[in-house]
Amino acid sequence: MMEDVVQETLDLALKYTDQAEVYLEKEETVDVDIQKDQVDFAKEVSSCGVGVRVILDGKMGFAYTTNLGRLHETVKSAVFNAKSNIVDENFILASKSQYPAVKEIYDDKIRYLDLEEVVDFAKSMIKMAAVEKCQPTSGGVSTGYSSTFIANSEGVFSQDSFTMFSGFISVNIPDGEGVSTAHESDSSRYMDIDPEKISRKACEIARESRGGKPIETKNMDVILDYNAASALLATFINSLNADNVQRGRSVYADKLNQEVVSTSLNIYDDGTLPRGLRTSKSDGEGVPSQKTVLVENGILKNFIYDLYTSKKGGVGSTGNGMRSSFADMPSVGVSNIIIDFKDLHEISQLKEGLMVTDVLGAHTANPISGDFSVEAMNAFKIEKGEIAYPIKKVMLSGNIFNALKAASASSEKTRQMGPFVLPPILTPGIRVVG
Repeated sequence: MMEDVVQETLDLALKYTDQAEVYLEKEETVDVDIQKDQVDFAKEVSSCGVGVRVILDGKMGFAYTTNLGRLHETVKSAVFNAKSNIVDENFILASKSQYPAVKEIYDDKIRYLDLEEVVDFAKSMIKMAAVEKCQPTSGGVSTGYSSTFIANSEGVFSQDSFTMFSGFISVNIPDGEGVSTAHESDSSRYMDIDPEKISRKACEIARESRGGKPIETKNMDVILDYNAASALLATFINSLNADNVQRGRSVYADKLNQEVVSTSLNIYDDGTLPRGLRTSKSDGEGVPSQKTVLVENGILKNFIYDLYTSKKGGVGSTGNGMRSSFADMPSVGVSNIIIDFKDLHEISQLKEGLMVTDVLGAHTANPISGDFSVEAMNAFKIEKGEIAYPIKKVMLSGNIFNALKAASASSEKTRQMGPFVLPPILTPGIRVVG
């Protein structure tokens, strides 16, 4: 039993120190890759690993292993690494707590899927693209089951099990001498994703993007669809990371309890969201997941903290000590970021504007200033409240912090894209460069 492995490792660590933590992760994944109109490869992977953290005389040490026969050696490595580290009074472990009863993050159908069923899902996306007269260029399907265990010397014990299923496809369709391209994806904790719907949507966007026209360079109201909005919001949300705040890398470092975005905007980090793609009972340190108000009516209310930054900042952890795997130390990360606007301005209310499905180059945005310059993908001109025609090639430039000061939702429908649960977002006065 995995619980026994965790307890055995913790007992070994406590022979060397009074403060120790054990994190065990077991994963079973299936990945199917699409290249052009064929399933290129499919693989099943099962893995299990243990990460050990110890605090010894104010020094932190960490080690990990995938060999459950080397638990004692791993513990000794963590102790050795602690002795080689420097003293830092901000190293602490989670205290024993009650955990929330999170809902709808596990589906037996996903856990026990056959490889053939996952391949059939991929083939269904390929087949529908052909029906829609599109050429698939790439894509894939990923499924996963994970079980995690966290125990420490302070009495913490947390166990989580969850599943994930996702599919995506990119397509081409002839457009004169060239091609029009688009992509679409969907993810869920449950086996409730429609492969044909994913392909139809990708083909619809590609088809409607044909025959693009040039656009005049000027400031314009821009609707960022789900993919585009989530890409640009990554820069904004990093400014609410307590580690960035404490290192002087956030424009909001001294803005607590001040108005920083549109007064119609509320933002939450909710690790307990039913069906949330990043929902769990606890974070990667054993701190209970919670719903944290980050922005309320445009006013900055909080940052997101793990244990280290919370001790450093003299506040409590918000349950945001995240791990990418057992092989990594926890650090500040988001769970489910809910973007909630009270104001709604739909396409029908715009005399002129631009609808942008996705952007390329969002990762180049300046993380401190918020300035960005990105290529708009699958963009469409809005005239008299309707989509008028596709745009051939266009760049967007602006500042994400300023953009959110006047932003609003352009639809009541929300989707989860990565960590963000959000609607399409209307951002006035973005520089559109034709």
